[in-house]
Amino acid sequence: MASQLPEIDFPVTVSYDHSVIYMPERLTVLEAVQFKQTFGQLIAQASPPRLITLDFSTTAFIDSSGVGVLVHNFKAAKSKQINLIFYNVNPLVMGVLSLTSLDQIFTIQNPPPTHTESSKSELPLPETHPSVKSWVKRLLDIVGSIVGLGITGLILLPMAIAIKLDSPGPIFFWQTRYGWLGKPFKIIKFRSMCINAEALRQQIPNQAEGAIFKNQNDPRITKVGRFLRRTSLDELPQFWNVLKGEMSLVGTRPPTPDEVDKYDVPQWRRLNVKPGMTGEWQVNGRSKVKNFEDVIQLDLKYQENWSLMYDLKLILKTILILFNKNSGAF
Repeated sequence: MASQLPEIDFPVTVSYDHSVIYMPERLTVLEAVQFKQTFGQLIAQASPPRLITLDFSTTAFIDSSGVGVLVHNFKAAKSKQINLIFYNVNPLVMGVLSLTSLDQIFTIQNPPPTHTESSKSELPLPETHPSVKSWVKRLLDIVGSIVGLGITGLILLPMAIAIKLDSPGPIFFWQTRYGWLGKPFKIIKFRSMCINAEALRQQIPNQAEGAIFKNQNDPRITKVGRFLRRTSLDELPQFWNVLKGEMSLVGTRPPTPDEVDKYDVPQWRRLNVKPGMTGEWQVNGRSKVKNFEDVIQLDLKYQENWSLMYDLKLILKTILILFNKNSGAF
């Protein structure tokens, strides 16, 4: 006979070694924090269930915090060898899981689709922030990225020669970053570090606090790389990411996977908008901001104050700052 656990935040039904958690209509930051607590208490029992089913029958909305708590709880269950099943995931939630490739990682059990249901390519996505759906912002991104790529093309040859003469290795640097809702993409920059920079990172002390890495005298940065970073020229190829729609001209700083691995659930909120080439972080200290909580506050400030005029003001501030020799990254 099934027993009913006391409702902490989410209804939980337990039967033998199988538990079912009934997910809410919305999975945003408030629900995500509570869900993390409920899940943690469930698997911390002396005899935790061997199988947990998350029932999404009524869930109609999920944002980046919701994605974050699902990833966190999936890892927590895996560490205790608990099987986790996502059941009856509706098209909107499925669209988010598909966008972030989590549908390839999570075990999802859905009723057989009918001929009237959408195919995977037509899955809807949530409107986590008005900037994501703004066609005017997207038009500004397209025009700006085309102009930016034109400028990049003009300096490409001398830039390539300088990078090659300074240190061996490729001209461009590709790195996985997380975009809107945690979707992974490959960011492109002019290479400013030695070719084995990623392998050497563990040897470099981190001068920042939280889920970011900064070192003012990072020895991995090449001579040309320091100039590129100080002038922000290393970021010009990112106009390609903007043109593809992976980034925006203005948004939040795109994090690396290892940074996101350190996120607590509320910190995933910064992924409710597209990452940008510039934004509050870039015009308010950039490399001088060494506390990740300050980065979060700047990102949330952007989300709260966003408008097309606000984007234009941040772009103008960025252009003015570029003429300040002390404005670039380390």
